[in-house]
Amino acid sequence: CLSLYGYNWYVTPLMTIVQMDPTYRPSLASNENGAGVPPFSGSDLVLSPSQWSSHVVGKISSWIDLDSEDQVLRMDSEITLKQEIAWASHLSLQACLLPPPRGASCANYARCVNQILQGLNKCSCGLGCHWRSLIMMLWRVTQTIWSSLPSGNSLGRWFGEPVKSAIIHTNVSISYCLLGAFTFWINTNPCIEKWLAYFATTYHSFLQIVISGGPVHNTSTENVPTNYIDGKFLKACSIFCLKMVIIEVLPRYIGHLYQRMIRFLNKNGLSLVTGTFYNLHCRTFYFSYDVVFSSRIQPLMDNLEAQTYETFEKDVVKYSQYQRAVSKALMDRVPDEDACTTTTVLMVVGAGRGPLVRASLQAAEETGRKLKVYAVEKNPNAVVTLHSLVKLEGWENTVTIVSSDMRCWDAPEKADILVSELLGSFGDNELSPECLDGAQRFLKDNGISIPSSYTSFLQPVTASKLYNDVKSHNDLVQFETAYVVKLHSVAKLSPSQPVFTFSHPEHSTKKSNQRYKKLRFEIPSDTGSAMVHGFAGYFDATLYKDVHLGIEPSIATPNMFSWFAIFFPLRTPICVRPDSPLEVHFWRCCSSTKVWYEWCVTSPSSSAIHNCNGRSYWVGL
Repeated sequence: CLSLYGYNWYVTPLMTIVQMDPTYRPSLASNENGAGVPPFSGSDLVLSPSQWSSHVVGKISSWIDLDSEDQVLRMDSEITLKQEIAWASHLSLQACLLPPPRGASCANYARCVNQILQGLNKCSCGLGCHWRSLIMMLWRVTQTIWSSLPSGNSLGRWFGEPVKSAIIHTNVSISYCLLGAFTFWINTNPCIEKWLAYFATTYHSFLQIVISGGPVHNTSTENVPTNYIDGKFLKACSIFCLKMVIIEVLPRYIGHLYQRMIRFLNKNGLSLVTGTFYNLHCRTFYFSYDVVFSSRIQPLMDNLEAQTYETFEKDVVKYSQYQRAVSKALMDRVPDEDACTTTTVLMVVGAGRGPLVRASLQAAEETGRKLKVYAVEKNPNAVVTLHSLVKLEGWENTVTIVSSDMRCWDAPEKADILVSELLGSFGDNELSPECLDGAQRFLKDNGISIPSSYTSFLQPVTASKLYNDVKSHNDLVQFETAYVVKLHSVAKLSPSQPVFTFSHPEHSTKKSNQRYKKLRFEIPSDTGSAMVHGFAGYFDATLYKDVHLGIEPSIATPNMFSWFAIFFPLRTPICVRPDSPLEVHFWRCCSSTKVWYEWCVTSPSSSAIHNCNGRSYWVGL
């Protein structure tokens, strides 16, 4: 029946599988079956080995209390847990669902589960809650959603943990439907739908939605599709819910609800692949999540490859913003009455293969202004492409190509407008301040720099996967390195705050690109305790006047993909409790040969200062 209706597996109590007396306790059992042999009357022959391993998930006895003050109960719990896990391993079950710890203390629970995990090869274990106390030891969790849905902040903190499934109880507040658990798929409760969309799109990998419990709504005819309004359907449903007997009618009805769910997901831009059967029913969501670390970028020491240039050049949104900025600057620079007689000198520093040159010339054509362009590029390979582009487009009389580092070039004349795309994920992390300081000498005193300013932003995050990826290298250097990364499986614990701002041109005689900032983040009280694994960094840049681009989440430029966030890890995660402020210190340091960042946390507890003197991570000048 499972394969007939597209379901892959289901969960059932292990003691039901083996037909064990639910009142069984090891301390009360006789030894007539032999030492260590539980009183099982079932058999592993009821299913084939392949069916056990592919279609069944075992549920551990719910009475188990591994941290009980009652020594007999605690010992019984340990013995029973090991017996049931051993039986599940014997059956080659793919997973077991553990009951949650019963109290605030769960040290013995953690010890027992850790022992089991160390000894298992195939079977995995999931648990219900109290994950925070076990986070350093376990890697899998099932989050339970009860009748009172948690707040957005409380739910959001789990998005940074390796959550594999969520148990939705049928008594969750819903409006109608025979099987209450499925009505959150339907357009009758917008609040539930919004929660589901947020929940589903934010969780990563294979998220298993687990439906648990019986029917909680009136089975009146107005709530059931007309094809299934009969006594047979209602009777079958009651049998299914109470005895977990799979019948033909119910899966077809669930199919009807499933199609309505699909329409809702499509309407909200979500995707779904069919999946699993779990308790009542479960579907597995697949969301591609590429948590990919990029290698450290050395913009002045290394030359980009053609593939990298090509990727950046496909970002239409970015270059349309640059074109808008150049258009506005040209119109401010040259009045309409002088448009035919005045030629504006524009220098593109870091021209690459020419996308900014093209955007600038299109802006000149759009505004009817005359333009003379210098394209300055240090990468000799990119210069070859630039020459081909100029010849292909017929720009020989307009564009002059300069193969030189902008910091060393002696310009034959000064520029009215200086255009660059030297920004990194953290704004200044690819040496834009240092490069533009070197280029500013050939900008007129009243000249315009595009961008005119940029600000970096920082945000504390729970990012278990990122942290474990860094930790897997077992190397201090990795924990003191900033990574450009596509953020998916993270929980953003507090709004981002500005860190460093740079403006161009900078006419101060005492200018320095070194910076220091102390930030204080307030974690919302309804978030609960949260683990901070590091900080996500972003930037926002003002190109010219009201034209901006950036990746700071609250004001990010839509549909732009040239930059991912940057991640600054912590060597030891910091646990932040409700209403406890998080205080972080950040430095941008400079020497004659390199630029680097240092960071540390001082509240609620102190961390080491990361990357002292740029010993692990730096960008060469």
